[in-house]
Order: sequence, then structure tokens, then C-alpha cells
Amino acid sequence: MVLVGTDLIEIDRISKTIENYGQRFLNRIYTEHEINFCNGKVNSLAGRFAAKEAVMKLLGTGVRGVGWKEIEIHRQRGHKPTINLYNKAKNIAIKKKIIDIEISISHSRSTAFAVAVASTK
Repeated sequence: MVLVGTDLIEIDRISKTIENYGQRFLNRIYTEHEINFCNGKVNSLAGRFAAKEAVMKLLGTGVRGVGWKEIEIHRQRGHKPTINLYNKAKNIAIKKKIIDIEISISHSRSTAFAVAVASTK
């Protein structure tokens, strides 16, 4: 079986949230790796936000079922992003027999978009 999740978000929404809540928002939503990798680039942070929501939808939980930091968008420069799941998110993936999650993230000047695709056993 193939599972799919998508999400689209306005970059300005993330920018305004960072302006209002600063590091508190960043620490609530993003892992240390994500914060360091994005280095303050709002379009990259918005892309990761969309990617996390896409994975939540793929898992069938939405934003209330797992914590934001239980889904990590990991990337090394020059390589495609990968997904690391922790705690509840990892347990849900195991129960659903998910063997692989691929993520694609893109953005324009105003929006960020992500699609997550998973295969199951």
C-alpha cells in the first residue's frame, strides 16, 4: 500500500509567528538539527513545517496525534531530505507497517509545499 500526505503553508505566516514568539516557537516546532540547518531562513523553516504536517497526515494523526519534534526533517548539504520519527510517531509508523517515507519540499516566494509518500509491508 502507498500512503500520501501533503501540506501547503504561507511563508509569511511562519515569519509572523517567529516575530511574535521567537525562539519559543522554534524550540516547540523544530529539532536542534532543523534550527541549525535552516539558519534563520524562513522559507526553509516553512518548508519543514509543511513537511512535518504532510507526515502527520500520512500517519493519519493530524497535528494533534503526535508532537512536532517527533518528526524530524533531516538533511545534509547536497543530499535529499530524510525523515526521522521518534516516540508516538515512530510507534504509529510501526503499527501501520510503514517501511519507508520519502519527502519532497518546495517553496515559492509566498508559499511552501511538501508531499510525503510512504510504502507499507
